[in-house]
Amino acid sequence: MIVMKFGGSSVAGAERIVNMTEIVKSRIKLKPVLVLSAMGNTTDYLLESADAALKKGFVSIEKIEELHLKTIADLSLGEAIQKEVKDLFWELGSLLTGISLTKELTGRTKDCLVSFGERISVRIAAAYFRGKKINARALDAWDAGFISDSAFGQAELRKESYIRIASFLRSLLAEGTLPVITGFIAKDENGNITTLGRGGSDLSATVIAAALKADEVQIWKDVDGILGADPRLVEDAKPVELVSYEEAAELAYFGAQVLHPRSMQPCINTGIPVLVKNSFNPESPGTRIVPGPVKDTPLCRAITSKKNITLVDIVSTRMLGQSGFLARLFAEFAKNSISVDMIATSEVSVSLTLDAEKDLTAVCRELSEYASVEVKTGKAIITIIGDVRRSSEILHEAFGVCKKLGIQVQMVSQGASKVNISFIVNDKEADTLVKELHRFFFSGADAKHGSGKKPEAKAKKSVDEASPRHGPEGGTTASGEGKQS
Repeated sequence: MIVMKFGGSSVAGAERIVNMTEIVKSRIKLKPVLVLSAMGNTTDYLLESADAALKKGFVSIEKIEELHLKTIADLSLGEAIQKEVKDLFWELGSLLTGISLTKELTGRTKDCLVSFGERISVRIAAAYFRGKKINARALDAWDAGFISDSAFGQAELRKESYIRIASFLRSLLAEGTLPVITGFIAKDENGNITTLGRGGSDLSATVIAAALKADEVQIWKDVDGILGADPRLVEDAKPVELVSYEEAAELAYFGAQVLHPRSMQPCINTGIPVLVKNSFNPESPGTRIVPGPVKDTPLCRAITSKKNITLVDIVSTRMLGQSGFLARLFAEFAKNSISVDMIATSEVSVSLTLDAEKDLTAVCRELSEYASVEVKTGKAIITIIGDVRRSSEILHEAFGVCKKLGIQVQMVSQGASKVNISFIVNDKEADTLVKELHRFFFSGADAKHGSGKKPEAKAKKSVDEASPRHGPEGGTTASGEGKQS
């Protein structure tokens, strides 16, 4: 059994749904469970409609209606599904009217609002499957067993969800039904719709896989896998064939558009491999994410950048020799709900990085009672994923590139996962540095791939390669996708 998740661009219209159907049909013997995102830009359209209702008192769902009704017509679906979707449009319009009248958009209302994209998407897709003689059933996530807490916008699934999901979906699969389930959403114990936050649709898929003890999770996106660098910066960036969970998590955290670390946790817990593939290019092998470590790690596997970072330098000679300095320091950040990305420490000083949108006024005021604080904005984190057992060599080569470009490194950190080295430069230098690092490590005469040979990953074939079952070493492909729930 496999779980297949299709992102927004993979179901963006009639042509994409037809393409998705062919992909699923080719794997129907593997008993797939489908998880779908909202179609194309639907989530953006929903948020735009809410903004117009809130600020202007204007209610319109024209863009949303046009996209979905055109898709229904292009797929030649019957009146029954058209009526079902129009009923959801009516419900959505009523919700927006309420927002326009109350001039209020709470977290609970917003979660309900954005849920409509996934709810409509699965109904259209399931109807098309049925027209192709595939016994498909559209399911809202809560009907499949997804129960969460009430942290609207960032809900956490309750443990009992796994039991409910397994019980419900196993019965459907035994009947020969293809479940088509909404990603990204759930309901709390009071029946309120919730959303699972960043990477929510991928999380829905991995939770289902863990609950069912699936052979594999396939995440279908719109690029060929995890790439060696951002393809918007490096045109010749190539997919990485194999990465460990840890490497994929570090890549995602530091800017690569792959599975969010949170969404991978259910697979990490169960050892289920993840295959992220390109629905626009199904023949591409993509990238396999497997329990690590991966053998034959090259010196540099991938390079990412994360811009708009704030660097905070904290110095306190008053705390010299005193225990509890870091505990007190991080208590201040925790009290102000600020999460730290990177950190470097000495006896009396700490340098750390944060997302730039965080308001540091309160925490700086509190820290200034016992430390001097300097805040530097406009920074970027450059991360190199590779064989950190050769960290000295990586740093030597990377800093040589920085020296050549006249770029001063402002902070260095080696992750505890032992798969990444990150350093801070100015925002305006990041793109040039990524391009030159990629050229040095991956291209031309200066390429540095460890022994110079392409690493041969020793992993079993994935389910996608027609192997009926495989152990934890089997893999999957991971791709980045521009927009998804």
